[in-house]
Amino acid sequence: MIVELPDVLCLSHLRWSFVYQRPNHLMARWARDRRVFFVEEPILDADSPRLHLDVVGPGLHVVTPHLPPEPEPARAELLQRELVSRLVEEQQIEQPILWFYTPMALAWAGHVPARVTVYDCMDELSHFLGAPATLAAREKELFAAADLVFTGGQSLYEAKRAEHPRVHAFPSSVDVEHFRAARHAESDPPDQAPLRRPRVGFFGVIDERMDLDLLGRTAELCPELEFVLLGPVVKIEPASLPRLPNVHWLGPKRYEELPRYIAGWNVAMMPFARNDATKFISPTKTLEYLAAGKPVVSTSIRDVVRPYGEEGLARIADRPRDFAAALRAALADPPENPQRERLLARTSWDATFERMRRLVEAAPLGKTEHHNEGRGNITCTTISS
Repeated sequence: MIVELPDVLCLSHLRWSFVYQRPNHLMARWARDRRVFFVEEPILDADSPRLHLDVVGPGLHVVTPHLPPEPEPARAELLQRELVSRLVEEQQIEQPILWFYTPMALAWAGHVPARVTVYDCMDELSHFLGAPATLAAREKELFAAADLVFTGGQSLYEAKRAEHPRVHAFPSSVDVEHFRAARHAESDPPDQAPLRRPRVGFFGVIDERMDLDLLGRTAELCPELEFVLLGPVVKIEPASLPRLPNVHWLGPKRYEELPRYIAGWNVAMMPFARNDATKFISPTKTLEYLAAGKPVVSTSIRDVVRPYGEEGLARIADRPRDFAAALRAALADPPENPQRERLLARTSWDATFERMRRLVEAAPLGKTEHHNEGRGNITCTTISS
């Protein structure tokens, strides 16, 4: 007898194609044996509300709502709710695993009858620049509606564990084989190849979480080093970025391209600011840098200090002179590190996903009653890649 597995309906504040990270890794794994609908936040560019569906892999659908420009917040929520209802109806999504990354989506997806409701709290979004004023209140509502809560790191778990009876810490993991390719890549990407060595590198979103002053002052103290930064610049003015002869902003790169870039670095860095936005972050790139075989230098982000700093797998420094000294010391690190390899051997996205999956499958049936409401005049367009 063939048992139909429940679909996954995922509500995300991040776009699928933005930066390949935790939601991408987990949803791609759910899609191995069931349908996944990854619903992004809306784009405000449509004459009338509509959905765009893009099949980006077997079983994996990226769903982008398009709304009229500048709708009133309450109107925007109503339109998104109607779009989600139409999606559920047209795609025959029945009793899905309802997976939230943003509490704000509760307003337009919380009414969907669910097999189980999961809040995967990967960041403290209320501390981010531009966060909606209502986000903290919505999160309380999501705690009340959720059957399971996962957190993206230990410090976030400690902050959230009293909010729900079933909170589980799941620090972000790593695709070791993907980043291990950096250890034997032979060719430098064209935009990085002309740069001198030694090189210090960073990849990721460049926003209010980065300490630009620390980066600029460290680069001034280390004129012999080339600083390479990969990633989109968001929520901050590009004019605020340090512009120095040895600091190179090479822009966003695809996940598939990262190992070739990292292969050309001598040290990997995380010059994060110490502010509200970084108080609870657990950077995925720590493990990705280690899998690539690179020494790591970071500011004192709690989930980096513990365990990586305490176990000697990352150097920790906050002031420019200390950060510069740590970078120079890291240049002398031997290429082989048995402790690093032992850590990587027991760490993978597959293992993290499997533990999550078991908890989801063991969860009691959804504890909240949901009611579908009016669907309105909505169109749903499916486009296959």
